Amino acid sequence: MEQFFRGCGWTPYFVEGDKPEEMHQLMAGTLDKVIENIRQIQKNARNKNDTTRPRWPMIVLKSPKGWTGPKEVDGLKVEGTFRAHQVPILVDSEHPDHLKLLESWMKSYKAEELFDERGRLMPELAELAPKGDRRMGANPHANGGILLRDLRMPDFRVHAVNVPSPGAVDGQDTLVLGKFLRDVVRLNKDQNNFRIFGPDETLSNLLGAVFEETNRQWDARTVKNDEFLAPVGRVLDSMLSEHQCEGWLEGYLLTGRHGLFNCYEAFIHIIDSMFNQHAKWLKITAELPWRGRSPR
Repeated sequence: MEQFFRGCGWTPYFVEGDKPEEMHQLMAGTLDKVIENIRQIQKNARNKNDTTRPRWPMIVLKSPKGWTGPKEVDGLKVEGTFRAHQVPILVDSEHPDHLKLLESWMKSYKAEELFDERGRLMPELAELAPKGDRRMGANPHANGGILLRDLRMPDFRVHAVNVPSPGAVDGQDTLVLGKFLRDVVRLNKDQNNFRIFGPDETLSNLLGAVFEETNRQWDARTVKNDEFLAPVGRVLDSMLSEHQCEGWLEGYLLTGRHGLFNCYEAFIHIIDSMFNQHAKWLKITAELPWRGRSPR
């Protein structure tokens, strides 16, 4: 696992154990190391103008399945086994003794230390939460509609193909679209709110005209024959993964910006379920009065 994550470009830190009191200290100590690591990376980039790709830290938590739940039920081991992912304690008329076991489990979380007699969070704990825009649900970057700026669009008529009579002109729709998208990139350069995503297919889908205005964004090594790679670019297509690119697009749209996902017809169905889930999420959030409308 360590080698896998290193191969993905991370520096993994492992927090492992099964004793809660020890694990809290292990996690706290690891977080201190990780934060210091991040600060060193930032300092190196800002003070030494080092733009090489760093190995960012990540944390892998390894704990037993069903950790801190019932260790055994009816003589069968639960914690640390597959049973922890089932119904760990069946409470019904045929298992009345399980009620005491469930009560003991729930009380182990010591809710009385967190909530008052009316079920409200203790004031001293509530004070620890971020305030204003620093709250997760109120952060503008998590409510992209608040930050949304209209996309500046070129006049599509400029790119129209004149066909005086059927069959008189040879033309290709995606070549025309590529020039149109090139102009979209150009018009929105100062806003930096438009990107093109796709699994290594911008050129093969004949949208290469966009590279007249921008590069692929790329922060890894380059070799002699690479084309259109730069630390900053409006095209993200250097990874052959429809899922990754579609996920990038979702995140980009949800922060109030605009994007396009392009892919072959034969492969676009790979991310059907991702698109459907995103569409359902947009449908529900459109009914929330406090949430700004995200780009579609």
